[in-house]
Amino acid sequence: MSTGAPDWTAGPASAEGLRERKKRLMRKQLSDTATAMFLERGFDAVRVAEVAEACGVSEKTVFNYFPVKEALVMDRLEATLAAVRSGLADAALSPVQAALLILDRELAGLTGWLAGQEDVSQARQAIRRFGDLIRATPALRAYQADMLERSVAVATEVLATRAGMTPDDPEPQIAARALLGLWRVQADSTRRYLEQAPTSARLHELVTADVGRAARLIDTGLGAFAAPSSLPGR
Repeated sequence: MSTGAPDWTAGPASAEGLRERKKRLMRKQLSDTATAMFLERGFDAVRVAEVAEACGVSEKTVFNYFPVKEALVMDRLEATLAAVRSGLADAALSPVQAALLILDRELAGLTGWLAGQEDVSQARQAIRRFGDLIRATPALRAYQADMLERSVAVATEVLATRAGMTPDDPEPQIAARALLGLWRVQADSTRRYLEQAPTSARLHELVTADVGRAARLIDTGLGAFAAPSSLPGR
């Protein structure tokens, strides 16, 4: 990618109109440009006005698309939040199945993008640098944590409705936090295998296996988790 920022978002829908396409492309340009500038100079060293100038728009236009600076680099979290809301509400799927479906789509977007790059090594570096940027920036970590809490709140509400409970009941609360924990498992596993996996397909396979193991534990409950005394070496 010319910006140096990984972009593994899905392509536009076939029924997309001209206005929607223009808005999507502008949003993408703003996010790609900002992410590249943040990676080069650091998140705190870049002002939103500079991003606007680089894209030939006003600062107000940037904030029309992204309510806060952090969203410029972490815009996919909004898409995840929407997917969690609609996916968990699907009565045809169990909550774990719905979460796994969303996660697999997100992972497929990443590994598909990776497979399509001419320089895979450089692409893997871009993904790693993107993660390093977030971990090294307190404001981005705080925004990520806030979005996680919003996702947990949404998941709790949806799961409570499915079960005929209220969001104040303990069962939907712990279920929501367990399900959203799968995103952390996927992120950690991706970082773990990013350099080890010889192909993007193998990366997808390894990460999916880790997420599946965590999902099975959610399905069976902690009663299936080994007690400390039975662990190897104890």
